[in-house]
Amino acid sequence: MVAEIICVGTELLLGDILNSNAQFLAKELASLGIPHYYQTVVGDNPERIKQVIEIAIGRSQLLVFTGGLGPTPDDLTVETIADYFGVPLIERPEIIADIEQKFAQRGRTMSKSNRKQALIPEGADILSNRTGSAPGIIWQPVPNVTVMTFPGVPAEMHLMWQEIAVPYLKNNGWCSATICSRTLKFWGIAESALAEKVDSFLSLTNPTVAPYANHGEVKLRISARAESEVAAKKLIEPIEQQLLLITDLDCYGADTDTLASTVGKLLLLAGETLSVAESCTGGGLGAMLTAVPGSSRYFLGGIISYDDRVKEGLLGVNPQDLAEFGAVSQQVAKQMAAGVRASLNTTWGLSITGIAGPGGGTDAKPVGLVYIGLAGPEGETESFEYRFGYARTRDWIRNLSSCTALDRLRRKLLAKA
Repeated sequence: MVAEIICVGTELLLGDILNSNAQFLAKELASLGIPHYYQTVVGDNPERIKQVIEIAIGRSQLLVFTGGLGPTPDDLTVETIADYFGVPLIERPEIIADIEQKFAQRGRTMSKSNRKQALIPEGADILSNRTGSAPGIIWQPVPNVTVMTFPGVPAEMHLMWQEIAVPYLKNNGWCSATICSRTLKFWGIAESALAEKVDSFLSLTNPTVAPYANHGEVKLRISARAESEVAAKKLIEPIEQQLLLITDLDCYGADTDTLASTVGKLLLLAGETLSVAESCTGGGLGAMLTAVPGSSRYFLGGIISYDDRVKEGLLGVNPQDLAEFGAVSQQVAKQMAAGVRASLNTTWGLSITGIAGPGGGTDAKPVGLVYIGLAGPEGETESFEYRFGYARTRDWIRNLSSCTALDRLRRKLLAKA
């Protein structure tokens, strides 16, 4: 039996709202072992919603709708589904009572328009909404087709899914297996190069291994299907170990790990501390580090040295080097890293200086040219040159710079351990 996700809302088509509901439901269906091959986004238009239903029931047995359950005229999901299957809408008094109670708890009176939310197809079961006013439905309008509807508000949908939909699916024979995944994360290697390294694993059928890339990061997703989560993880484990042996230092973590959290673990393990000096990233590197809970145990702080006078006054960068080589140079990157390490008295100093664009580049120093400096406990300093012009946008260049700086420190810490 196959599931299909149908998200209703013109705002989704216009890009005004990120479709996080589809991502959530896709992961949930996978964890329940329910195959899911198609997703559709359709606007608030009855005829187009009916066209989507017509296609979906020809290839899927579980149709999961989100959106279009509100009280306004453009909330058309339930009435359109009922109309497609030729079933009348029935007003359910228990829904009206529930909505009135929720309004009363907030010191308000239910609007007349909210009565619309009490109309559900004849024969459908109510999928109750504990936190919002819009209930959903669980309905089998024709043999071998089950329809579930959820509000578009993510928090409401998540709770309804966990409290009602998941038990329903488990108790009605939908969950015959479990799909479990493990995602390995990589930095400093291109997707094509990683795919070549692990080519022999990409043709596996269970578990499967699939590469994908996003904003400089590359991932390998290992997915296994088995009768239980424990059994699926047993299938994944030996494949993961083999991949780690092949990819070595290029893999920085898995699942919820970030470069910042991985660096933090290594610093804690070594009993060492870090400070940063940033120019073009403007605090982005420090923000990544402090996003990790407990980072104050190893991250002492940073200096945003956007102006050369700050580089000279707070970091001790030689003004002659600034004049001769420019702020974006190996020499300045090294001195920034050494300067912040000395100023904040940390084990390591990490610096970034570059041209994030969109202006300011020259033939000699184009947009995307970035230098990363690293100063270590023995007084040694290093600098690394990168050209991120292919990233095109200012935000991408700044993000790549911060992540690459963390990766440089990560590799140094592992080599030293």
